[in-house]
Amino acid sequence: MALLDRVAALVRANLNDLIDKAENPEKMLKQVILDMENQYMQVKTQVAIALADLHVLRKKHRDNAEAYADWMRKADLAVGKNDDELAREALSRALNAEQVGANLDQQIADQQVQVESMKTALNKLEMKLAEAKAKADLLIVRHRRTRAANRAASAHEAINPGSTFERMRSRIVREEAIGQAHGEMLADSFDDRFRAMERDEKIDALLREIKAKKGLRA
Repeated sequence: MALLDRVAALVRANLNDLIDKAENPEKMLKQVILDMENQYMQVKTQVAIALADLHVLRKKHRDNAEAYADWMRKADLAVGKNDDELAREALSRALNAEQVGANLDQQIADQQVQVESMKTALNKLEMKLAEAKAKADLLIVRHRRTRAANRAASAHEAINPGSTFERMRSRIVREEAIGQAHGEMLADSFDDRFRAMERDEKIDALLREIKAKKGLRA
């Protein structure tokens, strides 16, 4: 039956695989447990109905056995009264009861098999449900702990003074390096200007010296 097929699928389900594949393990576990609880209640209800049907069949079987015995008693009574026609009618009713009894025997046997099958499924589902609940409690706690640890690590990294000071130190060092580079460039510019002025003075002095030798006015 479809109900037992669904129960079998839940019983065969590997919770660890489901958890590993789930994007939200906590939500998935809660849904699996909810499904198991629903199926468990359905199977439990079906077991109760099947047991009730079995009791009804057994009562019918007892009533039919009593009817068979009663018709046989009546046939015997009719024979004692030399009423063969009435005896034959009683025997015919007895044979009908016997056939009904055989049918009831088969129905009771089939019903017992079904009840045992459903009881077995109910027990397996009950154990699987207990396993799921035990795992769910542990895994949900672990999942929440891991999530909290990740959040704490992120928060710690965001507000960690050491990290903040390190970033500030790196920035200051970089700014100092840039300032030093600018200073060196500026110093180089000043030196170049002075060197150019000294060169110009030397050139002017040499020019005056040459003109003086030639008796020219500087």
